[in-house]
Amino acid sequence: MTTHVNPDTGEITEKAPVAAFLASHLNGRTEEELSAEFHTLLDAVKAHGKKGSMTITIVVEPPANGVDSAPLPIGVESAVKAPKPTPVKSLYFLDDDGLPVREDPRQMAIEFRSAPAANTFKDA
Repeated sequence: MTTHVNPDTGEITEKAPVAAFLASHLNGRTEEELSAEFHTLLDAVKAHGKKGSMTITIVVEPPANGVDSAPLPIGVESAVKAPKPTPVKSLYFLDDDGLPVREDPRQMAIEFRSAPAANTFKDA
């Protein structure tokens, strides 16, 4: 717990650290899941050399039926934007119909044929 002093009234209140809340939420299961996502993000950043991000959202709902003494439903959500590898690109040309093709349609085709194999060598 951390203490907070109200500068206007001098009243001292205790506030729970958010890290302690996350560590204890759902008996520690939330902290384990967040840690696993965080390490997945770290691995992706290291592997791809690009930045990534992780957003943790604490959702607090009002008490049921507006009753002051009713419990507050609190949930924790997370979203990870891990970097991905840059896709490999290949070059294409557009043919007369606008379709992508691998060979330049404007380039004259040259027929290739195998040269006869000679198994003898001349001595010099």
